[in-house]
Amino acid sequence: MTNEDNGERNGNDFADHVYQPAEDSALLADAACEGIDAGQRVLDVGTGSGYVAARAAETGARVVGSDFNPHACQQARENDVEVVRTDLVSGFAECVFDVVTFNPPYLPTKPEERSDDWMERALSGGETGRAVVTPFVDAVSRVLRSGGVVFVLVSSLTGLDEVEARARKAGFETEEVAEESHFFERLVVLKLVAAGDPDRPRPP
Repeated sequence: MTNEDNGERNGNDFADHVYQPAEDSALLADAACEGIDAGQRVLDVGTGSGYVAARAAETGARVVGSDFNPHACQQARENDVEVVRTDLVSGFAECVFDVVTFNPPYLPTKPEERSDDWMERALSGGETGRAVVTPFVDAVSRVLRSGGVVFVLVSSLTGLDEVEARARKAGFETEEVAEESHFFERLVVLKLVAAGDPDRPRPP
């Protein structure tokens, strides 16, 4: 899937409203696909154009995306991704996914620099850069089966140590499985492994 494929479809200029695939998207997709098996249930949170979800589907997994941005939902559907409009994982039942992926908004943004549009929401992580990833880490275990894993993209601008500490507090083991350095930041894919709970049901 090329960036051009993820641009305008049916006259809609998605690029003005939806974050399009970039280096962070590819890094997350590459790392996640190495940890996904055919037949697994995968959720791509904040799916945007659907790029990571589509890459995950190439493994033979059963993939659904989620996004609160209606433009993103439209573009993902036009890119053949099943998508649910919801905030993070709130629209899903408990214990249904083997793998969850997320490339969250992570750019630290001062209140006076913020604007109220969909692209801003796709990029801004609030003053610390963790305004979205923190509630995601706190909530994601609810939708994971026992032994489920999360692949989340974290930037050095966000505070990698702080995100890992929050994940451990939420009951995850953490591992850095991929990284890439750029001029102003280091991008890392964190793998979060849910602590095993024998009483937690597994999906059929």
